Amino acid sequence: MDITTLVGLLLSLISLLVAFVMEGGSPLALFGLSAGLIVFGGTIGALIVSYPGAQLKSIPKLFKIAFTNRSTDPLDTIDRLVELATTARREGILSLEDKLTGLSDEFLRSGIQLVVDGVDPELVRTILETELTAMEGRHEIGAGIFESAGGFSPTMGILGTVMGLIHVLSDLSDVSRLGPLIATAFIATLYGVGTANLLWLPIASKLKMRSKLEVTGRELIVEGILSIQAGENPNTLRQKLQVFLPPSARERSVQTSGADGKVGALDA
Repeated sequence: MDITTLVGLLLSLISLLVAFVMEGGSPLALFGLSAGLIVFGGTIGALIVSYPGAQLKSIPKLFKIAFTNRSTDPLDTIDRLVELATTARREGILSLEDKLTGLSDEFLRSGIQLVVDGVDPELVRTILETELTAMEGRHEIGAGIFESAGGFSPTMGILGTVMGLIHVLSDLSDVSRLGPLIATAFIATLYGVGTANLLWLPIASKLKMRSKLEVTGRELIVEGILSIQAGENPNTLRQKLQVFLPPSARERSVQTSGADGKVGALDA
C-alpha cells in the first residue's frame, strides 16, 4: 500500500468536512443521490465515449497502481547489473544464460537474452529503446484516462446544478423552499469539482510520477546491459550507473546488495 496516496486523499476529505462543520454546516447536507448519479454517471459515460474498451479495462489496474507501491530501489538494480558484469568478465558473455532464470524483471531478462544471443549492440539499444517508448505511450494513455475524468466531472457538476436550478425556478409558489432547493442543486457542482481535484487529477499525477520513475529505472537497465555487452569493468559500470541516482543515494550504492532486478510495475 502506498500510504501517501491514501493519507493525502483522507486528509483532503477530512479537512473539507471539518471546515464545513466549523461553519455550522451538517455533513448530511452534502449527500445527494441525484447529484452523484449525474456527476459519476455522466463522467463514466463520457469516458466510455472517449476511450476504446480495451483501454477502459485497465482502469482497475491503474487504481491499484496508484494505491500500491511495488517499485524496487534502483540500488538493487545497479547491484544486479554489477553482478552480471562481474560474471561476464570472469566467465564470458555466454555464462549469463545461466542467470536468466533468476531475473524477475522481464525487461532486464529480455535485454540480457539479446546480449547472450550475440545481437549487435546498436540493435540491442534500438530494440530496448523501442520497447521503452511503447511503454511510455501506454502509461500516457493510462494517466490520460484520469485526466479526462478530471476534465469531465466539473462540467457534469455544472450540468447537474443547472438542471437543479431549472427544476427550482420552474415552481416559485413556495418561496421559503428556494434556499434549501438551490443549495441542493449546487451539490452536483461540489461533487464534480471535488472529485476532479481530490481524486481524478491527483491519481493522474501519481501515475505520471510512477511512469517517470519506471522509465528512469529502465533507462538505467539499458545502459547497464550495453555496458555489460561492451565488457566494461564492474566498478566502472557502478560509477556510470550512479548518475541515475540522487546524490543522497549514491553513497549507499556501494553497500547495497541482494537485488532482484525489478524496477517497477506501472505498465498497464
